[in-house]
Amino acid sequence: MKNLLTRRSIRKYSERPVDEQLLGRLLNEAARTQTMGNLQLYSVVVTRSQEIKQRLAPAHFSQPMVTEAPVVLTVCADFNRTSQWARCRKAEPGYDNLLSFLNAAIDALLYTQTLCCLMDEEGLGYCYLGTTVYQPQQIIDTLQLPRLVMPIATLTVGWPAEEPPLSDRLPMESFVHQETYRDYSPADIDRFYAYKESLAENRHFCEINHKETLAQIFTDIRYTRRDNEAMSATLLDTLRRQGFLD
Repeated sequence: MKNLLTRRSIRKYSERPVDEQLLGRLLNEAARTQTMGNLQLYSVVVTRSQEIKQRLAPAHFSQPMVTEAPVVLTVCADFNRTSQWARCRKAEPGYDNLLSFLNAAIDALLYTQTLCCLMDEEGLGYCYLGTTVYQPQQIIDTLQLPRLVMPIATLTVGWPAEEPPLSDRLPMESFVHQETYRDYSPADIDRFYAYKESLAENRHFCEINHKETLAQIFTDIRYTRRDNEAMSATLLDTLRRQGFLD
């Protein structure tokens, strides 16, 4: 089994195809992950068509791996299937609400992470795209997702053509709390973020962007209040369109 301590996000892939039987086996095995009420509130859309990848790419800010990867997987929170089952069995579903969306989204993300671990074991490379919930309507339209189905996660998948350096991680004591949550003092923040802030590439980010601190890169450039509020509004509107909000 591949050590998770050496896990890398892979954005460049070889021309070697991803075998359908291998992928199918992994997609099936991942379904053994935890799920609310044993309902499996997720669906996965497998995209191999170059045409559809091209149509999906703008929703992911046209990141090259979307069109270059052999396979793109879109994992969706899905209460449509369960609702259809209920109606076909003389039961009236009540899953057009926020709690149901959260339950399905959690199911979808648990499935996604289990699938990632299984792909690691096989040596497949993948990259998790957090952009999926930024502009979801384009993904919904492209993949023809019906009401009560919402895209949650995207994985680009293929055999690695690179071995990028490991990303830094905060020390365990920064995120593990014993018994109750212990808030952070300025001294704690200094200690926990010292390594991240000392890395040459992070210092370089500050220099080229004319920022005093690494935190300003995130608040002022990468994940700004303006963008977060705009994409939040888009997300809420899409959840209404998909039937999860009034």
